[in-house]
Amino acid sequence: MPAMGLSRISLENFRNHAATTLGETAHFNLLVGENGAGKTNLLEALSLLGPGRGLRRANLGDLARRAVPGATPLPFAIGASLTEAGTVSARIGTHTEPGQPGRRLVRVNGAPASAASLAEWLALSWLTPAMDGLFTDSAGARRRFMDRMALAIAPDHARRVNALETALRERGKLLENQSYPRWLDAVEAQAADHGAAVGRTRADLVLRLADELSALPPEPFARPTLTYRPGGPLDATELRAELARGRPRDRAAGRALTGAQRDELLVEMASTRQPAAACSTGEQKAMLIAITLAHGILAAAGRPSVLLLDEVAAHLDPLRRTELFNRLRAGKAQVWMTGTELAPFAAIRAESAIWRVSGGGVERV
Repeated sequence: MPAMGLSRISLENFRNHAATTLGETAHFNLLVGENGAGKTNLLEALSLLGPGRGLRRANLGDLARRAVPGATPLPFAIGASLTEAGTVSARIGTHTEPGQPGRRLVRVNGAPASAASLAEWLALSWLTPAMDGLFTDSAGARRRFMDRMALAIAPDHARRVNALETALRERGKLLENQSYPRWLDAVEAQAADHGAAVGRTRADLVLRLADELSALPPEPFARPTLTYRPGGPLDATELRAELARGRPRDRAAGRALTGAQRDELLVEMASTRQPAAACSTGEQKAMLIAITLAHGILAAAGRPSVLLLDEVAAHLDPLRRTELFNRLRAGKAQVWMTGTELAPFAAIRAESAIWRVSGGGVERV
């Protein structure tokens, strides 16, 4: 059993997994199999043990297995035990129920709980091939990236983000209908309170990540420089005043043009000061790995932490692969990695729990 992380993992009717159980986990956990076998599906299931929509951001209706093509989706369930110092501390899980495929339910130690509360029990980080375009993607994608990482330092951050989005939608409707100013005052007070809190958490996250990155060796992974650029004041009173002044402009634009919903994460390569978006694909990958490793260190403080790495090792040269394993071994986060073969994991094979994945089933190696 790992010192901190997940054990006794079970999946029912999730993607192509009808009934899958993973026991006797370790610090390193390897999922090996052909493409399409269900390896990433397992990582996705683990990512749903935290707030949000998981590493693929899929709709709930797409997660459930169907007995036959075209049939009604079956209710799915994902559960795992949390371990701390080698002892099971809690059982967490998420599931759907018959007739409600679009409603996600959560339980902690058998009792109903909110999805946001999962961040209080488990810190999650992940790196997938789909994230390779993060630096050239939209600012919204980078805000979501910050928000997922921010849960490591502020478990209630997801609730704040959701409350901000709700307040801004309500404000937009009131502006469109030219409703009473007092109603706008009340909604803007909520938006300002949540928006300032969201912005301050993001700023704190980037500052802490910068500290962790400065402590990591600059090689063989390129060291990035992170800058948080706020989209509005980080003081609730100032933000509320700006929202009030900007009503005519925002009514015309159809959206709020100041606040945390306009935040940006700027990334540069430290050695050249070149924006990450202008760097080579290899350099971008190296910087993304460095950020993920730094966040893994940050997330592992105080509660079980899990790092999900999808098809990472196979795309690194031997030098970087060895350094990656060394850093992961020294960290506190439990690590889950996927690959099509065991060869890239030769250096850690003896210390890993290994499963062969095939057709939605798993077999311990």
